[in-house]
Formats: sequence, structure tokens, C-alpha cells
Amino acid sequence: MRLATVATDDGPRVGLVEGDPGDERVHLLDRPVTLLELLRAGDLTAAGRDARRARPLPLADVRLLAPLEPPTVRDFVAFEEHVEGMRNLAGLPEAWYDAPTFYFSNPYATLGPADDVPVPPGCAVLDFELEVAAVIGRTGRDVAPGEGWAHVAGLTILNDWSARDVQAREMQVGLGPAKGKDTATTLGPWLVTADAFSPDAEGFLDLALTAAVNGRVVGEDLLSNMGWPFGDLVAYASRGTEVRPGDVLGSGTCGHGGCLGELWGRGTSREDLPPLAPGDVVALEVEGIGTLASRIVAGVAPVAIPGARPRPRTRPHHREHA
Repeated sequence: MRLATVATDDGPRVGLVEGDPGDERVHLLDRPVTLLELLRAGDLTAAGRDARRARPLPLADVRLLAPLEPPTVRDFVAFEEHVEGMRNLAGLPEAWYDAPTFYFSNPYATLGPADDVPVPPGCAVLDFELEVAAVIGRTGRDVAPGEGWAHVAGLTILNDWSARDVQAREMQVGLGPAKGKDTATTLGPWLVTADAFSPDAEGFLDLALTAAVNGRVVGEDLLSNMGWPFGDLVAYASRGTEVRPGDVLGSGTCGHGGCLGELWGRGTSREDLPPLAPGDVVALEVEGIGTLASRIVAGVAPVAIPGARPRPRTRPHHREHA
């Protein structure tokens, strides 16, 4: 089941998408409820059944929004080849193999399939990242790996836009990514419910992934090349805390050209594959989900912030108080 969020004159409306590519139709729910609210109520199946009763609209006649506004976004780094390329073939740190590391991204920066992507302020090296995201459907804490997939409501495509120059500079401090990943995360085109997928015995999904820039295919991979399946990502995310309905867990960028940075790290020149610029269109396709296409537009200039003030290294003198 494919559930989308559609812009209407009365505000966003959840819809059921049916039909083959190029001939999709959407049935809109007759009540103003968000996908996040449906997830929290555990009501996706009933909502899909109710929506199917409505007269369908051609998908081409509506504007798709992000499937949901997630309360949290954890973005993992679960593809070994991506890390290898981003490290310029220098090998992976042993710690990568210990656990599926993630960082928290910015839920306020969520964009949808119809939204243009502005170049981040101060960025001259903009990159895309092809990921699949699991959306949590029920609360769990300290979830066992074998039970993790049962907490997933469905999957969507995630594009983790990255200001590579900003990211490289700020991560020299030993924290981050921060502003290098803070401007935009695109989700869509819809949520495909978990019952549409069949994980193998180890929990992996063998879905084909394709990335294209301006119609040129630059990356192809399989989701089954993840170092950990989504069930393990759920388990690690819930360790010592909770995952809750609507939380988004990104797979991390796939390999074999899941982003420009990996290809540059493997020797592709920036003349052959330059950083993204206004007018470029990035299309990410995931088997069983669909295609998420986004256009780059000019951003705004950064607001200047002064550099840190040099501080003295002397210890403060003891002060006597009257």
C-alpha cells in the first residue's frame, strides 16, 4: 500500500496511490488527518481502506508533499562501500564494524517530492545522497534485532543533501555533521507499507537503487548491500531509549555512486561530475517504492557570524570578598 500526503485547498490530505507508473491515481481520505497521526493511532490499514472508497484523481493533477513531518530523523551510515569511497579508499575504521552509527538530522528541514532544493548558505560543493528510510510504526525500547522489522510501518526514499565543503570544515572540530547537513532532507514520493516487502532470512531487502543527475545514471546499488538490515538499525536506535511512530531511520548512502563524494573519492574528476548547481535535477529510484526527483535552485547568502574571540590562557586570580 502506497500512502502519500497531498496538498489541497483545505490543507494537507492523506491519499492512497494506486496504478502503474505513468497511470497512477490517488484516493484522498475525506477527513483532515496527517500520516503521522495515523501512524500514532496504528490506523494505516483502515485509512487505506477508507480512502479507496473516494473517487480517484490523476496523480499528475495533484502536488505531493513529504509523506510525513517526522518528529526525529536518525541517519545511519550502513553501506561499507560508501564509507570507503568517502575516505578516499583509505579503509574503514574498526569502529564502523562495531555498530550501525548514526547522527540526528534536522526534522524541520524536511522537503517533499515537489519541493525545489536551495543551495545551502555558503556552500560551493553540493551533493546528493541516495538512501532508503524506514518509518517507525510502533513504540519500542531496547528492541531485539530479530524484532526490529516488526516496528517498521513502511519505507520511503530519502535524499540527504550535503554541503560537502561546509561539512568538511566543521567536522575538523570533532563534531558534526551540523550545517553541512542542516538545510534539506527530501522524503518521498510516498510511504510504502512494510507488508509490501519480503526481507530474507537475515532481514535484508534485495531492492535495486539508482541515482541519476540530469538524466545521466551515476550510481547503481542494491539495498541488500547494507552492513546491517533495518531490524538491526531499529534495535540500535532504541538502545537505552525509545523509537516512536513517525521516527525516520535512514539507511545511509548506498555505494556504487550513491553520492558524488564517493565517486570523487574513487578517482572520478569534478570536471566529469561537478558539484550540483542551480538547474540540476537529481532523480533517485528505488525498486518497490518509486522515484524521487528534485531540482536544485539558488539559495541565500550566509548571515555573517564573527569568529571566536581569542581567549587568554592564564588562570584566574583568587578574589577576596568583603
